[in-house]
Amino acid sequence: MEKIKIDKKIVGYVVGKDKPADLNIQNDKENVIRMHEKIERPDTLVGSTYKVKTPVSDHAMYVTINDIVLNEGTAHEKRRPFEIFINSKNLDHYQWIVALTRIMSAVFRKGGDVNFLVEELKAVFDPRGGYWQVGGTFMPSIIAELGHIVEKHLMGIGMLDKKISTEQETLIKQKKEALIQGAMKQTQQSEATPPGAKMCDKCSSVSAIMMDGCLTCLTCGYSKCG
Repeated sequence: MEKIKIDKKIVGYVVGKDKPADLNIQNDKENVIRMHEKIERPDTLVGSTYKVKTPVSDHAMYVTINDIVLNEGTAHEKRRPFEIFINSKNLDHYQWIVALTRIMSAVFRKGGDVNFLVEELKAVFDPRGGYWQVGGTFMPSIIAELGHIVEKHLMGIGMLDKKISTEQETLIKQKKEALIQGAMKQTQQSEATPPGAKMCDKCSSVSAIMMDGCLTCLTCGYSKCG
């Protein structure tokens, strides 16, 4: 194959047939600022604060996530999380709160895909047991609830899509309705239960009380005295 000597400056190239590359577009892509750890913190950041009140603590936690706006005013403008803070009067969690927020802020500033934090946090279970949120959502731990907050924030700024099917939405709705009905039924039973009542051996309702020296069920009439 004969060698071709180029004695002129290269000013462009061709991709495929008759498709000259647009040098202006190429240069524009090179000027796009992406998130990385060398970006300095600006004086002002855009942030959102979320209140977390759990039944396992008397004090609420306030989670603040501040975002940096990259390529502001251009077609490549994006909002990315830059730092996270958690504030609470409960000093029992102070050490892990400081450690966790510093690590998460470092991951945010590193750039790249930070969505993995959501699943990692949501997978943390408290060995003492979780709790139910108002509305019927079960949280396996406070850390898991923090994961849900980060997920909500990333969805709000367009970094994470809400991936849920119609079948999942229907199932969640059914579970919530069943939970609400169960709670209402339990409340009605507790309101109708006489003080000091015990469980009936026959119908298993908590309505057996002492009458004339004998344990008698007010629901089915069963009595141990016959």
